[in-house]
Amino acid sequence: MLFTMAKCFSFTATRDRWFRYSFKNAGLKSSTTDFGDGTIMHCWVPKRHNSQNPTLLLIHGLGANAMWQWKAFISPLMANFNIYVPDLLFFGDSYTSRPERSEAFQARCLMGLMEAHGVRKMNVVGISYGGFVAYSLAAQFKDRVYKVVLCCAGVCLEEKDLKDGMFPVKSVDEAVDVLLPQKPEKIKELMRISFYKPPTTGVPSCLLTDYIDVMCTEYRQERSALIHALHKDRKLSDLPKITQPTLIIWGEHDKIFPPELAHRLKRHLGENAKLVFIKNAGHAINVEKPKELYKHLKSFLVDPLPPTMHGNHSNDYKAD
Repeated sequence: MLFTMAKCFSFTATRDRWFRYSFKNAGLKSSTTDFGDGTIMHCWVPKRHNSQNPTLLLIHGLGANAMWQWKAFISPLMANFNIYVPDLLFFGDSYTSRPERSEAFQARCLMGLMEAHGVRKMNVVGISYGGFVAYSLAAQFKDRVYKVVLCCAGVCLEEKDLKDGMFPVKSVDEAVDVLLPQKPEKIKELMRISFYKPPTTGVPSCLLTDYIDVMCTEYRQERSALIHALHKDRKLSDLPKITQPTLIIWGEHDKIFPPELAHRLKRHLGENAKLVFIKNAGHAINVEKPKELYKHLKSFLVDPLPPTMHGNHSNDYKAD
């Protein structure tokens, strides 16, 4: 009896429920939008949208759902913004039966989602894979995005970089095995390359297996296709230059997307972008250095807001 109860208990599922409670307690509510074309998107949205505040869209990276990646930032950011936290397609409760797997399609779906909630204009923050989507959103919808923050997002990578040895893996398939772990040792490998100081010591394999069962098994094939789509035929010369004010934030010891990609992106965007590095941090800056990351987000997005965002927020939102 005790063995059965222990086996049924899931630390990951319990933590997920706690995150859900925390989001609700912070003033957000769970919302699902059906586009009617086989695409369904879930998003955490404000219980009450304050028309006096600008909108901030937080886009997660690969890994667990959006709650796990943005929990530390919701309460402090809600003091200044209407926060929207979507699950990208094939994460959380978001899904599509359509065949598209590009970040451009993810971006179009996000804009459709925001329009469904009556939001016309927004600031965007994307971390890792979410940064690719944020960049595409800004490129496709220039007049809808005010400011962009890209956190450890290697949007300037080229297909040839993998062959040139820039990354700790030698092929996209090897990257998939690490980024979408199916065994405890692969999670430990992911932690080693994601963190400056990996929190692997003393983590029981049973907890890692539980995390895999809850968070890493569903939609694995589709998520693999997302990673392959990022890399295939990618060239810097094909990357459009976004025109919005952009903050690039990077962990100085990032191994998944090495700092060279941060410098490359800054050169690509020129004076329109500012680049900052967070010391003693790897790729997972939202987990490793949340206070430092929040400080940079606040400085760029709030202190002060650009002139176009003062006293003009009533036009950013349309009630349903």
